[in-house]
Amino acid sequence: MTLHHRIDGPKDAPVVVLGPSLGTTLDLWEPQLPELAKAWRVLRYDLPGHGGSPAPRAGAHRLTMGDLAGEVAALLDLYGLDRVACGGVSIGGAIGASLAVALPDRVAALVLCCTSAHFGPPAGWHERAARVRGEGMAPVVEGARGRWFTPGFADPEPQLAMLAGADPEGYAACCEAIAGFDLRGRLADIRAATLIIAGADDPATPLEHSRLLLDGIPDASLCVVSPAAHLANVERPAEVSEAMVRHLTAAWPAPGGGDR
Repeated sequence: MTLHHRIDGPKDAPVVVLGPSLGTTLDLWEPQLPELAKAWRVLRYDLPGHGGSPAPRAGAHRLTMGDLAGEVAALLDLYGLDRVACGGVSIGGAIGASLAVALPDRVAALVLCCTSAHFGPPAGWHERAARVRGEGMAPVVEGARGRWFTPGFADPEPQLAMLAGADPEGYAACCEAIAGFDLRGRLADIRAATLIIAGADDPATPLEHSRLLLDGIPDASLCVVSPAAHLANVERPAEVSEAMVRHLTAAWPAPGGGDR
């Protein structure tokens, strides 16, 4: 399966690969695209069963975060990309971090936004997977409002519509990948220059998750934006864009221009 994806920006620029959060599509990164695409070639992808990516077959092999990282690595191979920067929100960040551990020579820089090395007890994720398989997406949509945004955020509907449009099997499969994910023992293996972005009011991955990443990844830095919940890049677009541009300007391309 080739993940649905989109590429924007100058053809000869270094590449930044961006992954969405669970329940959203590659359009989640629209707030950052105008600034990033000035200097970088931006490759965004959809998770299985989200946006334009096909859903996995029901009853198939249980999806893992390693599988998802492998699908992103296949996109790099498709375009002959030897070395990239990676970023992502929530599960997208976990995919990027997994790729940096598995293929350290191919990931020059990381942007980990509202994510974690471990998203909590597996049982809750398996329960959510079972619920959407049985009842569809409606039960999780309204609950996402309070996790994704602070109460004062003006326009959560575009992202909630992404969630409502996700394929239940694809969403459930990604929940199972999250359930099995635990990178806490491998954070020191990440060699990429890493920026961690946290929403000060994020109930899904609270600040202690970001601090665990900060303590575990060598030479990582942390940017906390406020007010912002789990989709901090949507709620505080200017601050997140500025932090990303500053980090990527320093870290990617690597000295000497790097491989593209």
